[in-house]
This record gives sequence, C-alpha cells and structure tokens, in this order.
Amino acid sequence: MAAAHRGSAGSAEIPRFPAGVPAVGLGTYSYPFVADEVRAAVLAALELGYRHLDTAALYGSERAVGEAVAEAVRRGVVASRAEVFVTTKAWCTHCHPHLVLPSLRESLQNLQMEYVDLYLVHWPMAVKPSKPYFPLRREDIVPMDLSGVWQAMEECHRLGLAKMIGVSNFTTRKLQELLAVAKIPPAVNQVELNPSWQQKKLIEFCRNKSIHVTAYSPLGGQSRTKISSVLQSEVLEEIAKARGKSVAQISLRWIYEQGASMVVKSLKPERMEENMEIFHWELSDEDRLKISQVPQHKLATATGILCPEGVSSVDIAEVDVVEV
Repeated sequence: MAAAHRGSAGSAEIPRFPAGVPAVGLGTYSYPFVADEVRAAVLAALELGYRHLDTAALYGSERAVGEAVAEAVRRGVVASRAEVFVTTKAWCTHCHPHLVLPSLRESLQNLQMEYVDLYLVHWPMAVKPSKPYFPLRREDIVPMDLSGVWQAMEECHRLGLAKMIGVSNFTTRKLQELLAVAKIPPAVNQVELNPSWQQKKLIEFCRNKSIHVTAYSPLGGQSRTKISSVLQSEVLEEIAKARGKSVAQISLRWIYEQGASMVVKSLKPERMEENMEIFHWELSDEDRLKISQVPQHKLATATGILCPEGVSSVDIAEVDVVEV
C-alpha cells in the first residue's frame, strides 16, 4: 500500500504513499489562531516523526510552520527542510490566473522556503481579488477561469516552486472539467473524508485517474455544534472497545485502508502520538462492513464558507454537489 519511511529522528515510522505523501500529517488550521501554540505543535510533531505539515494562505499559520521547521533543522530533529513534506493552498481570493503565482511567492516568503512539496487550489471557486478572508461575501463571487488558474498552477510547478500541484474540495465533475484542460494532471485531491463521509464515488474516480486522495477532518471535525459524528459514533466506539484502540485510531485506520493519506489537527503531543499508531494492525472484514453502514453526513460545504446574507450572481450549486 505504501513504502515505509523513517525520519532522521528515528522516533517513529510513518509510511509514504507512492505519490510521496506521508500517510499521516499535521493540520495547522486553528481558531482562534495562536502562533506560539502552532509553532510548538509543529515542533512536537516533527520530534515524534511527523513529516507532513499542512497549511494554507487562509490559515495564517505559514510563518509559524516555517519557523518551526527552521528550528527543527537547527536542533537536528530533521536533517534538512527537504525531509519535510509541506503543503499550502491558494485561497479563493487568489484563484485568478494572474494571482496564483504571486500568492505562492507570498506563501513561500511566509514559510521562508524556496519551494513547497504540494500546492493546492483550496476550493473550485473564485471571489474578487483581495487579501484572504473568511467567510466569503456572496456578492464577491465571480466566475472561475479554471483553465487559466490551472495553467498558472502548472507554471508554479515548472518554475520548481511547487514540486507537486493539486486541488482541494473538488467533486468528480470538477475533476473531469480540470482533466479536460490540464497538461499536468492534479497529483492530489484533498477532501473531507472519514467514516461519516466516505466519498466512495470520488475515491473510486481518483483511484482510476491516479489522483491521490488526502483526507481532512479525518475525525469528523468542523462541526459548529461540537458534536463529532465520528468521535461519538456508537459503531466506531464498539469496534474500538473490541480492538483495544481509540475511536480516533479506528477512523484513521479506516482512511488509511482506503488508500488515502490524512492531515489531523492536534496541539497535544499525546494525541499526535496516538494518531500515528495505526500502521501495524488492520480492521477485520466485519469491522469494515459495520463502518460501511455508518450514516453519511457532509459537514464542509461551499455554502459553509460563505456569509449567510448577500446574493451571488454566480451559481455555486455545481461546487456544492453532494456525492455519496
């Protein structure tokens, strides 16, 4: 499924998939954002053996990530920046052909790096150019020039500023649109994926097109109600109890068995360590059958990143297609 890879710290092994993406990475989105907390979390993760760090122009965490990586190199936690797989993303305000490259250059300046390993289009949606902000104003949405944006992404790759390029929150329909115009196909599609949103159609499509899938919200995050459909799932609790594992480990193991990597948000080293312990055991067929019957519910939607008020002149229905 993936080749084993040991970091120079030798503290743990996190496998990498053939695409080069480590199976488990650290997500660095947090609200409210506290730079010192994120910097400390990244450093702790690197010391534990994490080698994938996920950030974005929107998150405000790029500088903290870059500082933590530089500190890890100084301390000998990692041999060099090259040992760490860094992902960042272009926000909707920069999803314009003339702004993609400048946005990446700004991200690299924040990261204090010469390149990122993976650069993603954050959402298949464009809004009027501005500094990244959230939630987006509906009246600011404009038609997206997907072909032009992707050509600019390809230029980032050709210049060596992004080793790989990909997308996030793309449905099969949007991927088909992109593949029809792409000279360099997307290497990765980062999407919401967990036992409560299994994305069977999308995973199969990506597998057939050799697009690697990375899961965000692998533990069912982003709920405004603070209730997690994953961490509070009776089905997963039952499996976890029987296996002597945590519910989080059952969810992450299930994702890994789908052939997907994942980015998990945590500021606590003990949780980070627990999230790594998913590689030397596997779910049973009975476990997988039970998980396949978990009720499905999508949390991350295009309307969820928009202000509730206001009117858009662009139909966003095609961005918000719910694919089971």
